[in-house]
Amino acid sequence: MFLGRVVGTLVSEINDVVYENRKLLVLDRLKPEGDPDGSYVLAADSVDAGIGQVVLVLDEGNGARQVVGAPNGAIRTLIVGIVDEVHLEGREPWYPQKDD
Repeated sequence: MFLGRVVGTLVSEINDVVYENRKLLVLDRLKPEGDPDGSYVLAADSVDAGIGQVVLVLDEGNGARQVVGAPNGAIRTLIVGIVDEVHLEGREPWYPQKDD
């Protein structure tokens, strides 16, 4: 799992059935401290995340298929939560805001 900030959407007309009725979002991958790590990833959305939100991302195919209930689905990366706060040992907590 990792943290990401939603920075865009992806529109695709032809999809595997597992993507029907799901948004595909572009994420800026984050370090645990909240800083971007310089890479981007595409993920299916299962929590109705929006632009600017920090999300928890499951990046493991078998787990993602279990969450969406598609044992043979063509899916690997899935947004499974919207992050309210992050606490790291020895640091002040940080609170992601949609408009920060």
